[in-house]
Amino acid sequence: MAKRKKKHEEHIDETWLIPYSDLLTLLLALFIVLFAASSVDAKKFSQLAASFNVALNGGVSVLDFPSPVEPINSEEQSLMKPGGNEQIVDKTKYEQQMKYLQETEKLDQLKKQLDSYLKENNLTGKLHTKVTDEGLLITIMDNALFASGSAKVKPEARNLAFEISKLLEPDGRRVTVSGHTDNVPIRNSRFESNWHLSSARAMNFMTILLENKKLDPSKFSARAFGEFQPVASNKTNDGRATNRRVEVAILRNFEKNSQITK
Repeated sequence: MAKRKKKHEEHIDETWLIPYSDLLTLLLALFIVLFAASSVDAKKFSQLAASFNVALNGGVSVLDFPSPVEPINSEEQSLMKPGGNEQIVDKTKYEQQMKYLQETEKLDQLKKQLDSYLKENNLTGKLHTKVTDEGLLITIMDNALFASGSAKVKPEARNLAFEISKLLEPDGRRVTVSGHTDNVPIRNSRFESNWHLSSARAMNFMTILLENKKLDPSKFSARAFGEFQPVASNKTNDGRATNRRVEVAILRNFEKNSQITK
């Protein structure tokens, strides 16, 4: 009997599976990268990357993240953006402007307190207050403080000095006391010139202010201008009377468009 020939079994070629598997792996890696790039959660991104590496059965890591991605803080983000430096500068200017405006409100309150005292004591014609860019300016006519040609503070002016000193207590602001005269030459043996007279008046009034022990003397300074900073004409009696004055300036801690000046 003739032997039956065995049927030849065909070998199936499975080599195509290898590049197909690589393709799927690359697609998976692509989707992970796209997902991570669309998310700001650095922790979730690291976890996904680690899971993917484990799925590769210990093979070569496609996404190697030995440590978590550090988040970028808001200041760094602003620097990375176009105009980042300008944004920081604008924010600083805004904060300084807010502090300047808040300080203006405080100075306005001090002005109202002093104005009330002046009205109650009938001193409105001898003393004026004004809030300026430099601070609160208190202008005192010389006849409210001194006799003609004298630098000795009148006894009745001490109450005024005490009220002004109380306004200076809370914030410890810098204070300047300035003496001014008219242009009429001084004619007595005590003072050689209007410089000397204005200097002595400023010093004497500042000394009385500092009798308030709650004030810090290191914040105070006295200046003398003599006849050289008039605020009115020296050609009339009224103008000369206006120029003879002592100015107390309660200075700001913050200047307009500037940094702190303490």
